[in-house]
Amino acid sequence: YIKEKEIIIMKKTYKVEVDCANCAAKMEEQISKLPGVNSASISFMAQKLTLDADEDKLDEILKQAEKIIKSIDEEATIEY
Repeated sequence: YIKEKEIIIMKKTYKVEVDCANCAAKMEEQISKLPGVNSASISFMAQKLTLDADEDKLDEILKQAEKIIKSIDEEATIEY
């Protein structure tokens, strides 16, 4: 009998600096598609990224999210 590993879902918020609402929407759409992400939202007005994701994959998700953000707006940053 092997116990399945429990998946812990975390909801975390990070500061994101992004200059346009359209860019933020593109980032949100692509980050939402990453493996381990249940949902992602970027508030352009609040300059925040909220991730609902698998805790075990969070580091990798953040690295991928940063690549996505930079590919859409090279001036944009994420603080974590």
